[in-house]
Amino acid sequence: MGAAPSATHHRELVLDGTAESEACGRGISWARQALTDWGLIEYGLDALLITAELLSNSARHAGGIRSLGLSLEGDLLHIAVTDPSPDPPRLREHRPDSIGGHGVFLIDRLAQHWGTRPNGGGKTVWATLPIHR
Repeated sequence: MGAAPSATHHRELVLDGTAESEACGRGISWARQALTDWGLIEYGLDALLITAELLSNSARHAGGIRSLGLSLEGDLLHIAVTDPSPDPPRLREHRPDSIGGHGVFLIDRLAQHWGTRPNGGGKTVWATLPIHR
């Protein structure tokens, strides 16, 4: 049985000090399990892709991953990844024929909203998307 539409859920996974490749894998598995527990896995495939992109961007470009958070409020899923870099990701001109460089473009296309906020000496990059049931 899935979560009630008005239910609020929150989970946080601390990944500070975990090797980047291990942190990405653990984060994606953890997010998949949270969506499964909340009865949303069949509706959350875009959420897993956004999670993977946020994690890999932090690992590759921002000095590592501090934490991953998921919050479900009604039919909105909020994904947040915190890293040690204060520099925000930038949406660049999308070049479909390039190898790599598609992460922020995909997040921009799939998420209802996304952005960054300062967090300690680093930042949190977040994305919100509706879960249509």
